[in-house]
Amino acid sequence: MLGRFLEISLHTPDIRASLEFYESLGFVQAPVGETWPHPYAVVTDGRLFLGLHGAVIRSPALTFVLPGLARAIERLREIGIAPAQERIGNDVFNQVAFTAPADVCVNLIEARTFSPPAQGTSTTCGYFAEFAMPVRDLEIGKRFWEPLGFVAMEEELLPFARMQLTSDRLNLGFYRARAFKHPLLTFEDAHMRERLARLRERGFRLSDEMPDSLEDTANAVLEAPEGTRLLLMQSDI
Repeated sequence: MLGRFLEISLHTPDIRASLEFYESLGFVQAPVGETWPHPYAVVTDGRLFLGLHGAVIRSPALTFVLPGLARAIERLREIGIAPAQERIGNDVFNQVAFTAPADVCVNLIEARTFSPPAQGTSTTCGYFAEFAMPVRDLEIGKRFWEPLGFVAMEEELLPFARMQLTSDRLNLGFYRARAFKHPLLTFEDAHMRERLARLRERGFRLSDEMPDSLEDTANAVLEAPEGTRLLLMQSDI
């Protein structure tokens, strides 16, 4: 229904600063095309793709590539999704945007805007697990995303209340913890404590703005220059 996941699109006022931040964590740049008229770069670990946009856009946004976009709009309307923005024509780059629960923007575009690298890379952050959204009502999120191809898993209560929705390219997380007020990129690792120690040694500023159930020597939040929050979380595996 949504096509193929492309990137998490981020409004990035200072692309150079954001590139330096992500590259210092081990992310690499992907070659970008000339689709966008504004400054644009992409960083990736081979699993997560972050589009850094110099233009003012709704951010963070989930961007998918969906060929035949003009016809696909009608299928979205049939399941009750009304585009908030629509740019369709023979002489333009077709784009559609709509709003998902938790006020997350979803972009659909007709073609790729970058080329993925041949292989992934290891980052200091660990394994990218999911794009997480703070929600109050899990059922609203499930009813919205499941018709679009995501599969809801059972709610987990430990280490805090959350539910994951899986797909072949991107997992979504619904977080009910009051400590989470903004979308997050969640990374997990069995040795996160050691990873955080290395980050602190290198001068990274780590925050403990997370549920009290997450012990702050093994879990932390890292904020990128453009404001993106990365939750670095200890996993049991």
